[in-house]
Amino acid sequence: MPRYRMTVEYDGTPYVGWQRQENGMSVQEALETAVLSLTGETVSIRGAGRTDSGVHALGQVVHVDLGRSWEGYKLRNALNAHLALAGQAVAVLDAVRVDETFDARFSALRRHYLYRIISRPARLAIEANRAWWVPKPLDHERMHEAAQQLVGHHDFTTFRSAHCQATSPMRTLDRLDVTRDGDVIEIRATAQSFLHNQIRSFAGTLKLAGEGKMTPADVRAALEARDRAACGPVAPPEGLYFLRVDYPGDPV
Repeated sequence: MPRYRMTVEYDGTPYVGWQRQENGMSVQEALETAVLSLTGETVSIRGAGRTDSGVHALGQVVHVDLGRSWEGYKLRNALNAHLALAGQAVAVLDAVRVDETFDARFSALRRHYLYRIISRPARLAIEANRAWWVPKPLDHERMHEAAQQLVGHHDFTTFRSAHCQATSPMRTLDRLDVTRDGDVIEIRATAQSFLHNQIRSFAGTLKLAGEGKMTPADVRAALEARDRAACGPVAPPEGLYFLRVDYPGDPV
């Protein structure tokens, strides 16, 4: 069966998350339903990462096996038409046929995420559900300094959910940068893979550093404690974006 790699964008606000669940509509179900409407086929779509309810994606990558060959642009356009007709907040950005050995999850080399904080006194109107509103001033340079304590290969027990299903807390964090443009603070993270709630746990802890409640040394000590109780509060999902995924052979 022909296999297709698709890049998908979605607003995570109305969904229970990426993965199909019984308690509401998921992004996976929205896509699988669109395929069913288009082709009559019941398929299982695999994603590069599982995002939680409220988390957005600008470049989630998925793969699906279909019963017939499609030109990529025709598949993209047809699925988008069905998604729009169903009122889904999901768009297929591109679709290309790939070798059957390609796997959206297991072929990935690196995953890139963005966490957005808007630090200002006024509540969010246009950016509601698109960023974490923090009314207190934040020192983004101190946040960046603290973030560097987490880069590298570590046991990230402190920064993963108690419900995380990963067999090991060991991960290699390639990048964790904090920058600011006006009121907007961006935290960008890169690794081959992440633990459940890892980036939102980072963001909550770095926010405390930005408020002066934790020093970079405190963040390092929290990491080394390997204790969930040492983590700052988990940041809300609406600030998190799945940016993109790197695969072998992709343009640099």
